[in-house]
Amino acid sequence: MADRYSHRERVQMIMAGEKPDRFAASAWRHFYHKESTAEGLAEAMLDFQKRFDWDFMKINPRASYHAEDWGNKYDWSNDEFKKHRNIHFAVNSTTDWDTIDVLPAGTPVLTEHLKAIEIIKKSSDPELPLLMTVFNPLGIARYLVGGIDKILEYINSEPQRVSTALENITVTFERYVTEIRNAGADGIFFATLEWGSADLLTYDQYEKFGRRYDLRILNATGNNSLNILHVCGSNNYLKQLSDYPVKLFNWDACDPTNVNIERCFEFLENKTIIGGLDHKGWLWHGKPSEIAVEMGKIKEKMAGKRFIFGPGCSIDAKIPFENLDAVRRNL
Repeated sequence: MADRYSHRERVQMIMAGEKPDRFAASAWRHFYHKESTAEGLAEAMLDFQKRFDWDFMKINPRASYHAEDWGNKYDWSNDEFKKHRNIHFAVNSTTDWDTIDVLPAGTPVLTEHLKAIEIIKKSSDPELPLLMTVFNPLGIARYLVGGIDKILEYINSEPQRVSTALENITVTFERYVTEIRNAGADGIFFATLEWGSADLLTYDQYEKFGRRYDLRILNATGNNSLNILHVCGSNNYLKQLSDYPVKLFNWDACDPTNVNIERCFEFLENKTIIGGLDHKGWLWHGKPSEIAVEMGKIKEKMAGKRFIFGPGCSIDAKIPFENLDAVRRNL
């Protein structure tokens, strides 16, 4: 049976608490061998969308794009399944934090990714919602220094330097998310990375080094922006972040340390959740017939709710396409 509604109409109906013709879904992954150029990234995203006809596109750029214009350098992978290799970090000493200034307009890598959005927008169905991936400032700062342990050390030993850098990163991306919208994206997929979690920071620390900057970037996208908040990791702060000004929430609800999709509506009332696909479990390792069974259980539980099928994070590049076909077929 042909779809009755467009992708945009379907997503809007779900967000309004209405029942469309079928459940909606999306999935996203890296294409490491193509994402080192705007043209390659756009081609990969468009091909993936053409193959599966998802209800929204989460543009999945190379994660490093946030940090490259500040000086991070990489050896690009030509292997679809192998990540890029970092060969230089922008922050290698305490005083390097002082070099993390507000980036001027037109910096090469951020401009490159605006071009990718423009290409995708031009070649996509106008009724397909497009969301560009943006990391939170604390996550970008971690990319600049490299390891998690290193930035935690700086947070404890040099909190003012880190805060100044976070301010400059925030101003840069407050401006950039406006450019993202102008390039054709409907909004952003805003990821806390590992920081929205009790595994790394207390919530008081997250309020100081995370939340205050997060909210500024989200607010800069505009009142009509279609934004998703992605809260990464285990033991996450989903409940504490449930008042963020977004309409859609995504997290790993299959992780037993996090709130599951049945309980989340206790505090995500009138919000739309994206989840249910166990990207580390049956979505990756199950057979298509098993995926159909698991999705059937979720559809029964989520009937009539503001719910969209999606993974709890980027899916592994090696997940078989036949498993994603099973997702699309069983909506």
